[in-house]
Amino acid sequence: MSPEFRDVDVIVVGSGPGGATVARALARAGMNVLILERGWDHRRRFYYGTYLGALIYTDRHSFLYTHEGLNIIRPLMVGGATSMYAGCAAEPPAWLKERYGIDITQEVAETIEELEIAPLPPDLRGRASTRIAEAAHDLGYEWFPQPKFMRPARGDISQCGARCLLGCRCGAKWNAAEYVDEAIEAGARLLTGVRVTRVLVEDGHALGVQGYKGRSPFRAFGDIVILAAGGIGTPRILHRSGFPEAGTGMTMDTTLMVYGIIPREKGIGNEPPMTWSWEDPEGHFMLSTLIDPWLNYPLVMMRQGWEAMRTWARWNHILGIMIKLRDEVSGGVYPDGMIRKPLTLLDQKRLERAIEMSKHILVKAGADPDTLLITPLRGTHPSGTVRIHDLVNNNLEMEIDDLYVCDASVFPEALGRPTVLTIIGLAKRLAKHLIEKMS
Repeated sequence: MSPEFRDVDVIVVGSGPGGATVARALARAGMNVLILERGWDHRRRFYYGTYLGALIYTDRHSFLYTHEGLNIIRPLMVGGATSMYAGCAAEPPAWLKERYGIDITQEVAETIEELEIAPLPPDLRGRASTRIAEAAHDLGYEWFPQPKFMRPARGDISQCGARCLLGCRCGAKWNAAEYVDEAIEAGARLLTGVRVTRVLVEDGHALGVQGYKGRSPFRAFGDIVILAAGGIGTPRILHRSGFPEAGTGMTMDTTLMVYGIIPREKGIGNEPPMTWSWEDPEGHFMLSTLIDPWLNYPLVMMRQGWEAMRTWARWNHILGIMIKLRDEVSGGVYPDGMIRKPLTLLDQKRLERAIEMSKHILVKAGADPDTLLITPLRGTHPSGTVRIHDLVNNNLEMEIDDLYVCDASVFPEALGRPTVLTIIGLAKRLAKHLIEKMS
C-alpha cells in the first residue's frame, strides 16, 4: 500500500535553514507539522564530514554543473546547505526592506542572540588568514572579522581547516538539522528519503504533495504546503505542479578563488575558512579568506591544466581569496532539467575588477606574483528562481492559496553575501504570519 498522510496542518518540503526554521516555530505553536526531506540524516555516520561523505550526500556526488560549467555543491540531507557551509553569517542587505518591503530586523536580531553569532576569537582566525586581512588593510580595504554560526566552546575548531566545508565533525558549527531536532521534540514528524515531485492543487488551493518514498508512491495532505527545497529543488517541484514560469532567471553568487603561493610560510589550508571578509562598497562582490579542501583542490585545478594541478604539492603554502559576485539575474532552472547561469557583461567587468584586487592583496601579503592562480567559476548560492514580487508575494505565498515558498529561491536579487541568516529571518517572519492566519 502506498504511504499516505492525512490531517496534517502544515507540510514542509525540505529541511534546510528555511524549512527547519519554519517547521520548528509552527510545531512549537502546537501545529501538526510534517517535514519531508529528500535525503537522509548523515550526521552520526562515520563518513560525515569526510571526502567520502561529500560524495555520498551531494547531488550527483558533487559533480552537478550548469550548462556553462559552473560546479554546484548541493547537499541532499537533513540540514540542507548548512551541512556543508563555512558557517558564515551576514545580516540581510538594506535593499530587501527599502525596495521590497521585507523587514526581518527583529527576526534576525533574535537569531543572532539565540545562536550567539559572532566572529571567532582572534586566536582562531588563523595566522595566514589574518595576514591577508592586514595586507588588504594596508592597501586601504577595511576587512572585518566574519561573523560565524560557530561556537568554539562546542568543539575544537583549531585544526578543522577547510575540511569543515565537507561537514562539521567537531560540533562547533550550527546546522539547521538542530532546528529539525527541536521541531521533532515539539511534536513534528520527519520523513527522510521522500522525493516530492509535485504539489496537489484543486480549485486554486494547495491540498498536499505527492512523490515517492523509495520506490513507493507517496502522498500527504495538509492545510498548508511550504516548499523549502532550495533554489534548484523548489522550481523543479513547481514545474511539475503547473508553474512553468518558475525558475525563469536565477542568481548564483557566482564564485571563484584566487590563489598564490607564499614561500617558506604556511598558508590558510589548515585554518578555519572565511574568518575575514570585505564587501565592495557598491555591493557588487565580497572577498573572503578561503581555499578548497586538500583533496578537492586537484579536482578543481585539473580543469585549469597540468601546471595548475602541480601546485597541489604546495597546498600547505597557499594563500587564498574567495570572490563572491553579486551577479545579475540570468539563465534559470528549466523544466527539462537544464540549469543555465551565464554571466552578463556587467558581471564580467565586476569580476575582472575583483580578480585584480585579490591579486594585489595576495602579493602584498607575501605571495609570489609568478604563482598566482584563478580557479574555474562555481555556483555557491542557487537562488532567485521564485522571486518575491514575481512569483510570491511579500508573505511568500504563491498565487495558489496555502502554497508558500521559504528558501533562497525567493530572493528578488542576489545577496552577494552569506545567505543563511536572511533565510532564517524570512522563515521566522513566515511562521509568525501563518500562526496569526491559523489562529
